[in-house]
Amino acid sequence: MKSGLARKLAAVGAGAAMLATMATGLLATPAAAASASTAGKATSSHTKPAVSVGTPKVSLSNYDEDCPVRVTFSSQIKVKAVKGKTTVAYRWLRGNGSKSSVKTFTVGKGVKYVTVKETHKIGGDTKGWEALQVLAPRKATSKKAYFKVSCDEGHGDKHEVNDRRLYTKVWVNEANCKATLVGRISTSGPRWVHYRWVVNGHVVDRGTVRVDGSRNVYHVVRARETTRGWATLQVGDRYQSSSDRTWFKIYCKDWSRPDHHVTVKVGHVSAKQTADVCPRATVTASGSLHATGPAKVRYDWIVNGSVVGSGHAEFGYKGGVEPVSYSGSSDGFKGGVVTLRIHGDSSSDSYAPACGKPEAKPEPKPTSTEIPTFRG
Repeated sequence: MKSGLARKLAAVGAGAAMLATMATGLLATPAAAASASTAGKATSSHTKPAVSVGTPKVSLSNYDEDCPVRVTFSSQIKVKAVKGKTTVAYRWLRGNGSKSSVKTFTVGKGVKYVTVKETHKIGGDTKGWEALQVLAPRKATSKKAYFKVSCDEGHGDKHEVNDRRLYTKVWVNEANCKATLVGRISTSGPRWVHYRWVVNGHVVDRGTVRVDGSRNVYHVVRARETTRGWATLQVGDRYQSSSDRTWFKIYCKDWSRPDHHVTVKVGHVSAKQTADVCPRATVTASGSLHATGPAKVRYDWIVNGSVVGSGHAEFGYKGGVEPVSYSGSSDGFKGGVVTLRIHGDSSSDSYAPACGKPEAKPEPKPTSTEIPTFRG
């Protein structure tokens, strides 16, 4: 009997010890879990790319000239990635409460610097600020960059065109039957200048350019036959200033004369095929046309007997060499021949396959079908 009581007491003692151990474990579990969670966060934080954003720079922070004007904001994003490719998402925050659309770019492992920009066309007086906000892989926002635009209607005399006699020169390209007018605009300071070209008393072209000191503007006069005329460049808000009248003559050579003999030949053609991802490939070819005098010639590119491209080449009075080229998609498993052809002459070159032979697909094995038998 004593022996049975001893066994019961021993069992009770073992149960109490087990309960004490369980209680100790329960008390220790929250701390251990917190420690494991902290360690996990530290590991995640350690592997996450570091991101920093620079304060945006403004192309025109305090503008006081003619409008419209384009204002550009640019900022640099620094990304330090410890793993492979990292996608960065960002957007622009504006002082009027609006936000740009979210844009992304991808960088590789290491420290990378990427400059992003946003441009606005401003047509009236305004002021405000912009900031750059990175949304991923970490959130970071730059400091604000402030700007102010005051539009000058052009009635003041702060920046006037400094010379009513603007320098204008003209040269004539006889071979192409055209004249190129070149006008030079000079100002006493940075400003937007309205200009227009007047040829033989008619306005033929106009525009607006920003001039800081001096700038050239151009206009091409084309003709179908030999002709002459005059041109002037007018500038200012009401075109009150103009250059001297400049005379020009466009000389068009008569290529249809029967005693005018010009020879046009095809030079050496070089062709090759390259593949980025087989079998998608690209065939490129280059060649040249040679003329002994002024000529207009049509040429064709032919790949494996089919015309895949055409064009026209023009040669000046003294002739010369005109390089031509072709690029088109192809089957990388196959080679072929590229030909440059004009009326009366041609030149060809072959190209090799860019990809190996395609892998043969295994033929499906025949499957036997058992015909059920019926027993009577």
